[in-house]
Amino acid sequence: MTEHEQTFEPATLGVTPSSADALEESPNAPGPAHVHGWPMWVLGLVIMIDQVDQNVVRGLVTPLKEDLGLGDFEIGVLLSAFVVVNGVITIPAGYLADRWNRTRTIGHTVVLWSGITAASGAFANYGWLVGVRSALGFGQAITEPACASLIADYYPVEQRGRAFSVQQCLLFVGIGLGVGAGGAIGATLGWRWAFFIVALPGLFIAALAYRLKEPKRGHADRLHLGVDDTGADEVEVQRPLFEHGLGAFMRDMAGGLRADLRTIWSITTMRFALVGVAALLFTITAQAAGLPQFYERQLGIAEGQAEAYFALIVILGGVPGVVLGGRLADRYATRVRGARMAIPAYCILAGSTLVTISYLRLPFAAAYPLQLLGFFVVTMAVPALRAGLSDAVPANLRGAGFGAFNFCATVFGQATAPLVLFGLSGLFDDNMRTAFLLVTPPIFIGGFILLRARDHLDADAAKIFEAILKAMQEQQEREARDAAEREADPEP
Repeated sequence: MTEHEQTFEPATLGVTPSSADALEESPNAPGPAHVHGWPMWVLGLVIMIDQVDQNVVRGLVTPLKEDLGLGDFEIGVLLSAFVVVNGVITIPAGYLADRWNRTRTIGHTVVLWSGITAASGAFANYGWLVGVRSALGFGQAITEPACASLIADYYPVEQRGRAFSVQQCLLFVGIGLGVGAGGAIGATLGWRWAFFIVALPGLFIAALAYRLKEPKRGHADRLHLGVDDTGADEVEVQRPLFEHGLGAFMRDMAGGLRADLRTIWSITTMRFALVGVAALLFTITAQAAGLPQFYERQLGIAEGQAEAYFALIVILGGVPGVVLGGRLADRYATRVRGARMAIPAYCILAGSTLVTISYLRLPFAAAYPLQLLGFFVVTMAVPALRAGLSDAVPANLRGAGFGAFNFCATVFGQATAPLVLFGLSGLFDDNMRTAFLLVTPPIFIGGFILLRARDHLDADAAKIFEAILKAMQEQQEREARDAAEREADPEP
């Protein structure tokens, strides 16, 4: 094993002598009845404001086309601009999230991307606008793995579904607010003011992120076993960024990344989940990019109202769906085999069927309720899926695991979706209905792949807790040997 290699070995799981003693006294004790909800809400606000900043462009499609003379392809490029930067940064960001202070990193990132969003309104040239929006991709790339890793360290297994549901509820609120605010502000004050205004709340949210306490790696896994290590000495030491110079830092990171990704790919659940998520997010991203235009072009909804209808479908469908999905994820986690992969698969397949029917030649009054119900069912999958990934990956690798998740979702799922959708629309005389039907099949493929992952989730999750128990047992044995040696050879 190389010095970089990360495994399920007990030494990497942050076990302390006090936690070993606690387990010996109460090996089957449940985790605490309640963990404070403050962190999940703050991390949810981080994801929310990121989505507001990203999705404001989706509400500005019509004024941008009119003011800058853009076509569907140029809009598709603008909507996908952040993806390249996101894909390049997200895996190294996940690696660093496993080694650095995550709360401070999140705060710095939110401040910087708020500045980039405000700068988007200062450029009159399309090329400059694409460049600035591309830079925004670093935000999600850094905050996604750090936030997910923090939630898994704050909340034990039996509470992760709820924690991720709160975070993901606010994600959908952010999507809806971004599109809705873009449409409303763009139609009244102009598209530049939309960028200026939505950038302001990020500074307040960054201040909240700075106030969060950095938990120990694996803290919540030990809570699940009835071991509360709060107040115990911190095991990991935060080192300076370039302690031995930039060259050594880059070499260490390259070696560490290779080792981390090999270990993550060796987790069977992760292999199926990464492929499945990329397939389904291709379709979901395409739908999110084009629904307002679908309402305007095919269903006769006025500009501004179309964006408002989309915002409502995201908030009224997404928020309740994620809340219910979080409850199901926790309630059935131990009652159904591979529940945290099975629930997402069934929800995706059922909800996508309803949404696909809505693309047929139906009036708005019939299509919109189908989309609302379908989106509600699909979003029930979100918290269970994210909790399942947390369950399958050990604490010391969760940043890298969610970095890989974000990479696959972004590069293989989201990167090309707006380009393909708007490109197909252009081929069929701006017909979004046809374009939507053509990009729908991948979401069903993704659902069936996630069904395969359910067969491996429980076994992969069990390995983590077996490693923790083994570490505790080894710690107790070492202490017993040391005590015996001291008794056999007392100091003079």
